[in-house]
Amino acid sequence: MTGTTAAPPAPPRRRRALRWILGGLAAFVLVLLGCELAGWPFLAGPVERALSNALHREVQLRAADDATSSRGATVRFLGGLEVRVPVLRIGAPDWSRRPYFLRAEGARMHLSYGALWRARRGAPLDIALLHADRLTVHAERLKDGRASWQFGDPNASAEASGPPELPQIQELTVRDGHLTYEDAPLRARLTGEVQLNEGVLADNTVSGLVGSAKGTYGGFDVTARLKAAGAMPLLASTRSAPPTPVQLELTAGRANLQFKGTVSDVLKLTGLSGIYKVTGPSLGAVGEPLGVTLPTTGAFSINGKVVKQDKLWRVVADRATVGESKLGAALTFDARPKVPELSGEVHGPRVLLADLAPAIGAEPPAERGAAPVTPGPNVLPDKPFDLPSLRAMNANVLLAFDRVELGHLFAMPLSPLKTHLTLKDGKLRLDDLVARTAEGNMRGNVSLDGTGQAALWTTDLRWNDVRLERWIKQQRSDNAPPYVSGRLVGRAQLRGEGKSTAQILGSLDGSLRTSIRDGKMSHLAIEAAGIDVAQLLGVMIKGDDDLPIQCALVDLKANDGVLTPRAMVVETTDSNIWVDGKLSLRDESMDLRAVVSPRDFSPLTLRTPLRVRGTFSDPVISLEKAPLARKAAMAVLLGLVNPFAALIPLVDPGSDDEHDETCAALLERARKAAPPAPASRTAMAPSSGSGAR
Repeated sequence: MTGTTAAPPAPPRRRRALRWILGGLAAFVLVLLGCELAGWPFLAGPVERALSNALHREVQLRAADDATSSRGATVRFLGGLEVRVPVLRIGAPDWSRRPYFLRAEGARMHLSYGALWRARRGAPLDIALLHADRLTVHAERLKDGRASWQFGDPNASAEASGPPELPQIQELTVRDGHLTYEDAPLRARLTGEVQLNEGVLADNTVSGLVGSAKGTYGGFDVTARLKAAGAMPLLASTRSAPPTPVQLELTAGRANLQFKGTVSDVLKLTGLSGIYKVTGPSLGAVGEPLGVTLPTTGAFSINGKVVKQDKLWRVVADRATVGESKLGAALTFDARPKVPELSGEVHGPRVLLADLAPAIGAEPPAERGAAPVTPGPNVLPDKPFDLPSLRAMNANVLLAFDRVELGHLFAMPLSPLKTHLTLKDGKLRLDDLVARTAEGNMRGNVSLDGTGQAALWTTDLRWNDVRLERWIKQQRSDNAPPYVSGRLVGRAQLRGEGKSTAQILGSLDGSLRTSIRDGKMSHLAIEAAGIDVAQLLGVMIKGDDDLPIQCALVDLKANDGVLTPRAMVVETTDSNIWVDGKLSLRDESMDLRAVVSPRDFSPLTLRTPLRVRGTFSDPVISLEKAPLARKAAMAVLLGLVNPFAALIPLVDPGSDDEHDETCAALLERARKAAPPAPASRTAMAPSSGSGAR
């Protein structure tokens, strides 16, 4: 009989073993699934230790009401490490005085295993999800670059090159957030409140950040309000971080900044682009926290556009007002060199000199409605210069203004004014200065060397064909002629040293010479200056007229802040006016004496020298009493003999003194007595240990 033979059945022992293996495996899987569903509560402790080892920080998973138990904490491992805990706490680094770096209540965190491995090797921690009902973060950075958000081996972090990077969080939600931020390199100490929804959320909640902060930044008290599309792109510190829409309002002192645009990295302000408005009491105060040397000014408001990539700023000021001045600018600030550099141009249709006066130490113009300030005993600005700021950066800026108004004394502005400003290694220069006014012009150079303990100031300015009657306000009623007219020409070569404008002027050396060509002078002013009663009455009756000026010369020598005339005279066909004495810029005092010598006969004159004494803030004008008293006494004595004889001392026969010099002679005498041209700045440099005079 033929057929197939059936396989012998498996031994009962093997079948039982296989069932046990499959059953055990199924049980193990069920246990794993059960534990995963339960959240592995008994593994919270080991997870704490594992996270602590990975981050080189103490990590605690705690119940909300128990600082020693991990009750309530759940951990899941499928698809990465997911932690849910009533309280998650990540410790601060050893050098920090803070109790912790991060504390999250009602926290959920999800990390990939690859992120944990990279963090263990010192890379920024990459967190897939972080949620907290209440989150508190204490962020710190030291001068050496160590930061509390750096995890991994602390030795590796300290030796790592480049700026520290914050953890990356793909999805972040915080219902109630609190932040403290201390940054030694930025001189920042801030506290803030924040609410945010970060990333693409499952419930389609609109992502966004709303935050506020207060504290100090760059040495200034600050408050800030921020709205952004998210937080993590702002803190990413990577070149690949996307631009994030931002609205910021920041107040530092009395200065206020409003910005609307995009930012990629808020810590370094990389990828910043948008429109801004800045207002404040002074440009100088705004420049300090940015490390930019800006002039001290009055109150200002600037609107424009700003772009920053890496350490390169580009700023356009479409509309800027400083006091009553109207300006515009296109500037680039490059912080990449060892000494940062500012370049570009500043222009404007209208500039008031009073608005820029604070740059040399003067008080800014009083704000509208403000109580008047009682002037002090000194007139010259004595506020110390901020010389270190001149060494904080270099500059190469073209200045061009359509109209520069000099003040109420002047009828016409400088229109236009152009110059080239350079700042190099603490030496500020205004080269190729060119200005026009009243049919004339001004040219020259000015420099301020701030490399030493005191500033060294030099100037060489020339002016030519400036019409005095148009430049200086001299409006008179009844179409009377101006008190003085003609074309002003001259030159100033001066140098000084000091820590303020007053000190520089109080140490001036050099010369100042000016004269009037084709000039005329009011007859009334001449007779009034000479106290010629008869001719003064005659001029007032018949009306004033012009007297041709044969010579008008002012030649002053400056020596250690004291100005003395080598020649100071006005010669007309009617009279000569001579001035001598001195004017001290060191102590703001003056003692000047003016004598009028007539060229014609006058029957009634009290002619006597005129004195101007006192201080700049309190001048005293008087007549010399001795000559006047002698004439009065003689008139009284002769009046006792005959009333008409009393007029004899008041009769001035005029002068035909052979010693009267012509203008040419005066110029020749001044030329021979002139000091040598100002020494170079090298020759002016003080010896070691010298300071301001």
